[in-house]
Amino acid sequence: MSDIFREVDEELRRDKFAKLWKRYGSIVVTAAIAVVAITAGVVAWNNWRQANAEAETARLVAALQPPGDEAASQAQVTVADRLAAFAGDADADRALLARFREAALRTEAGQREEALLIYDALASSSGDPTYRDLAILLGVLHRVGEGDPAELRARLQPLTTPSGAWRHTAREIDAILAVQAGDRATAAALFEELSADPSAPPSLRERASELASVYAEEQ
Repeated sequence: MSDIFREVDEELRRDKFAKLWKRYGSIVVTAAIAVVAITAGVVAWNNWRQANAEAETARLVAALQPPGDEAASQAQVTVADRLAAFAGDADADRALLARFREAALRTEAGQREEALLIYDALASSSGDPTYRDLAILLGVLHRVGEGDPAELRARLQPLTTPSGAWRHTAREIDAILAVQAGDRATAAALFEELSADPSAPPSLRERASELASVYAEEQ
């Protein structure tokens, strides 16, 4: 009989997590995509200022142009393929930008596994730690709801330190993973910490405050 109750509790927990992710997942994803866009813009701008890099930048701009005679998803794959080819012989900064954009396009086109391979490769690269951490963050984000919560939380931990560039988003995803694992007490504590962090974005603090109340009430 106890097995039946455990199965029912597991189903309720999965259903609650699914509702949470449906409500807030798109917000978290959008925030992460915005971070990537801003990061990509900074990289592109820094590269643009290099007088001897005009030809290389022109190649990247050309690779990013969507074909006008293909359906949206196929056009995304086409541009992603171009970016992969470009990254193969581009300088390190532009290759990094191209790979992040390629992964985003493959995700949008439904090539999730290919995108995850790119994020994992970037996460294990020898480049700038800030961008390695961003790749880890995005790789974990796109596995929420499917991957092992404990394993994903372990990957995120180095990003949640006070000095981490992506600590706020990482801590929010960490709390969501705690919910997925059924650890409501930890989730409530993490959301409460975020809601009280003056350095966190206001919209994130507002979400965290609401969710902290929800999971505190369940204990």
